[in-house]
Amino acid sequence: MLIPHSLLSGLADRLRAESEHTLRIASIAVEVDPFDLVRSGAGAFHRAGIVSSPNGRSVGGLGVAARFTAAGSDRFAALDEALQGLPDDVVTLVGFSFTPEGPAHEDWDGFPAAEVILPQITVIRSAGKSRLILAVPPGVHADRVVTAVASLRIPGPPRRPEAPTLSIDSVPQAAEWAEQVAEGIHAIEAGSMQKVVLARSLRMRFGAAQAPFDLVALLRDRYPGCRAYGVQSNGGVFVGASPELLVARSGRRFTTRPLAGSARRGDDPAEDRAIGDRMLASDKDRSEHSLVVDDIAVRLRSFAETLDVPVEPLLERFATVQHLATPITGTGDVRMLRLIEALHPTPAVGGTPRSEATAFIAKIEGIDRGWYSGGIGWADPRGDGEVSVALRCALTRGDEAVLFAGNGIVAGSDPVAEVEETRLKFRPLLDLLTDS
Repeated sequence: MLIPHSLLSGLADRLRAESEHTLRIASIAVEVDPFDLVRSGAGAFHRAGIVSSPNGRSVGGLGVAARFTAAGSDRFAALDEALQGLPDDVVTLVGFSFTPEGPAHEDWDGFPAAEVILPQITVIRSAGKSRLILAVPPGVHADRVVTAVASLRIPGPPRRPEAPTLSIDSVPQAAEWAEQVAEGIHAIEAGSMQKVVLARSLRMRFGAAQAPFDLVALLRDRYPGCRAYGVQSNGGVFVGASPELLVARSGRRFTTRPLAGSARRGDDPAEDRAIGDRMLASDKDRSEHSLVVDDIAVRLRSFAETLDVPVEPLLERFATVQHLATPITGTGDVRMLRLIEALHPTPAVGGTPRSEATAFIAKIEGIDRGWYSGGIGWADPRGDGEVSVALRCALTRGDEAVLFAGNGIVAGSDPVAEVEETRLKFRPLLDLLTDS
């Protein structure tokens, strides 16, 4: 079994000692990978989720002990208020869509505008140690949750997709998307905005259903510098490996690491360095990056007591693409969900000015982003947490998957080059799904 019976018996006794009319919490140290928890149990639960960080921290959860949803301009404030009503010793999974209103397309059934979920079964791993947390909702007998944990078995190694790829359709077609990019460039040159981020999708169909949480485990192993994640709801599983941290908070210290400006990786170290150096020297890429950093700094300075914004960006290299990155740190009493309220959507996923760019996206894009370019992560009632921008991702449902990718468009962008850049961003999941 995944978790020894000897550990569970003590937890069961502690949970039974409390009233069934309350939310009951019990935890214990275990030797369990949160990915194994979710891979083992996701099939038996309507809801499941996993989030991870390059620093080795990961949170996996099964079932629902408490769930809060919200939509509209105050969605993060509403969720933060609900979160503060939970016990301090729990961790919740957080996810939200790009737009405040939430997804509308049936593909995204079960994925609201924003949600916070306290799983019934959670494993948190940090600094090489894991902890199991059981949360029994009011009216549910503790033995039901403990029995569910006891039924979990150690999963085998994650498997790559074995079913053949039957079809891959671009939505919109690449040529049509290039025309959208050209229209965005024209609007920028006319002074309507400075930057807009446009997205497109690939719809894939396979010969059989996929194992989405195996995909997440493989993404974690293949791209250790990214934040692998998966969220299951209503038969759909949103999976990905994001290169970009939206925000993390620990105590009074917070961090964000925006990415903007992209280039391919080189075929050898010398070419790779040359491509990165050209991007660092590129007026176009530096300008695009500055738009993002400057906007974020303005938003954070409104409540930060201290804020450190480096003058020069760094190169952040990933498997298929390299970006300009600026790590921004600050201090203050603001809670993580309130930080998200101030930051989302950053110009890295929407554009600037924000209202003009998002209006242009709504008018022209023609796809429902859903949770793509929203956020995925964890939060606790004390206000700490970590959320990544939901990028390099796919929504899987049975034998289908919809992949998403987008680019920042500025003055001087080239539509043909932007199409090629989205292909680089599709590759992490596309290679895995097509076994190439």
